[in-house]
Amino acid sequence: MESLKVTNLCKTYVVNKRQNNVLRNVNLEIQAGEMVAIMGPSGSGKTTLLYTVSGMDDATAGKVNFFGKELTMLKPNEISDLRLQEMGFVFQQMYMLKNLSIYDNIILPAYQANQKKNRHDIQERAKILMQKLGISDVSDNGVNEVSGGQLQRACICRSLINQPKIIFADEPTGALNKQNSIEVMDELTRINVEGTSIMLVTHDMRVASKCERVLYIEDGNIRDEIILGKCISTSDIRQRERQLNEWLIKLGW
Repeated sequence: MESLKVTNLCKTYVVNKRQNNVLRNVNLEIQAGEMVAIMGPSGSGKTTLLYTVSGMDDATAGKVNFFGKELTMLKPNEISDLRLQEMGFVFQQMYMLKNLSIYDNIILPAYQANQKKNRHDIQERAKILMQKLGISDVSDNGVNEVSGGQLQRACICRSLINQPKIIFADEPTGALNKQNSIEVMDELTRINVEGTSIMLVTHDMRVASKCERVLYIEDGNIRDEIILGKCISTSDIRQRERQLNEWLIKLGW
């Protein structure tokens, strides 16, 4: 089975001639269709790991095998094309072009990635995604004319428009209230159940409890992991949260 495999990944920044080793020989693997959360203290390397694994930042050393393609061997334009066509991104800050409608923001990456593809097919896929995520009624609205929850769901639609192998999510609920956070996580869980892999960075235990597996990073390395299994039903969410909480306390969270 194809997977995202990270081997001895290192990331070092040099600031004022001093080395800051943010990632130290990280090893991890995410199977196709898996949903994995990355947790850890502030400054532990969570976001750096996500950025380096996805090719948004260069690795200092080590390998990232992205479903059969060695990321560290690709040229910058090849990595850019790979990100556009085979990866989806959802961030805490909901970056969208303010001069475009919600709908136009969603279809833009598909137009960029599929210059020769039938635009009707792209438009239909966007409409289906918006319907699934419950934002069809705001398709013509501007970015500043929708709620935070609606905007984040639009970002999820945009991340899915090119049918990526994996979604990289960095604190996707960090800027949302509790209800919107629950709704966004419900959508990400459903997307994962339908087959899309997800690597998610979060400090929120409730968010992480929806994931199949949680990795704990500390001082730039994976210290431990817990396997919770697929979150199929909301009825066992309290048990999953308790299990995760106990594990985190043992790690000094």
